[in-house]
Amino acid sequence: MGLERINRVKAALGLHFDCPVITVAGTNGKGSTCAFLESILLASGYRVGCHMSPHLLNFNERARVNGEEVIDEVLLEHFAAVEKARVSLVDAPTLTYFEFTTLAIMHLFSKSHLDAVVLEVGMGGRLDAVNIVDADCAIITSIDIDHADFLGDTREAIGLEKAGIFRPGQIAICGDPLPPQSLIDYAQKLGCDLWLHGRDYNFQGDKQQWGWAGRQKRFSGLGYPALRGANQILNASAVIAALMALHQRLPVSAQDIRNGFALVELPGRFQVLPGQPTVILDVAHNPHAASTLAQGLDKMGYHPYTYAIFGAMSDKDVEGVIKPLLEIVDFWYCVDLPTPRASNAIALAQKLEGMGIPVKNGADGGIECFPDPAAAYQKAISKAGEGDRIVVFGSFYTVAGVMAYRNNQAH
Repeated sequence: MGLERINRVKAALGLHFDCPVITVAGTNGKGSTCAFLESILLASGYRVGCHMSPHLLNFNERARVNGEEVIDEVLLEHFAAVEKARVSLVDAPTLTYFEFTTLAIMHLFSKSHLDAVVLEVGMGGRLDAVNIVDADCAIITSIDIDHADFLGDTREAIGLEKAGIFRPGQIAICGDPLPPQSLIDYAQKLGCDLWLHGRDYNFQGDKQQWGWAGRQKRFSGLGYPALRGANQILNASAVIAALMALHQRLPVSAQDIRNGFALVELPGRFQVLPGQPTVILDVAHNPHAASTLAQGLDKMGYHPYTYAIFGAMSDKDVEGVIKPLLEIVDFWYCVDLPTPRASNAIALAQKLEGMGIPVKNGADGGIECFPDPAAAYQKAISKAGEGDRIVVFGSFYTVAGVMAYRNNQAH
């Protein structure tokens, strides 16, 4: 872990940005926050570059210019530029997959005459490859325990790691309603213009619409964002705070904000697919995200049976992810995933069994194991009635496996 190697290659590339850069970190909600920012800025008529990770089906999802995924031929030019800069150095450093691809996408953005760049942090903040660029505005969405081996096992430690994306005198936004003191102290030490939820801005809403109020500015009659889920208003509020803090450089109107929230798209975040039975895709892979998923499922109304297709990485708090869904899911379909980091289906089933779920698949529930998400999805579709629902969650690989299968069936 460290930025010394990637910074050497960045210097050889002469990489810099002439437009505002917004960097987004957080335990959950990073992807949604980036998608909201991109959608509102596009609605305002700006040229926007957006880097997000990981991808679900195609690598190109990580690099969007003006709302369109960048094509292979263009990406390859910038891969070549990074490699040329890397090998030009004495004692050429090695780069990780994430470092190399992040540099290539940043290089692409720097040459694309953009008005704004949105960068999603991979993990943590301080030592993440994205942090080689100085953010004009840094957003931290939520802070919870995840990647504890690298980031620490307390919210205070993790908050400080994520606050590593703050820059002296620049804008810092924290959307977590309970920000760790370590983050607040670090922002004050750097002299950041810190916006805290509940202190510098807040929101309120009813079933129909919601309103936002911040420093000298308020918006009422906002429609709920097109992304569903219990925490999306928290994410959307932090986005408005960021855009208000940046308003002199990137002015946006109330109508641009409304249009941006209405038109936003992001696969795999409480994504409810059309048709019967209801299928929900969600990349919830830590306890905080699983709890949010459970709240969303609770609000959906009555479904006789809920089938869960679940796969997860072995370094995750699997019990913590399962726990909020124990009362909601009837049938657990545990799956193997195509990566050595993944827990196998049998190990997941044993965790469920240890939490009181019967292994034998009875008429009213139980656990089964499958070699991949597609096989589990086929079984769930064959068993589920029209009024039932299928929840595909856990790792990005779990959701991607079902998405790929559905896409193949459609062609």
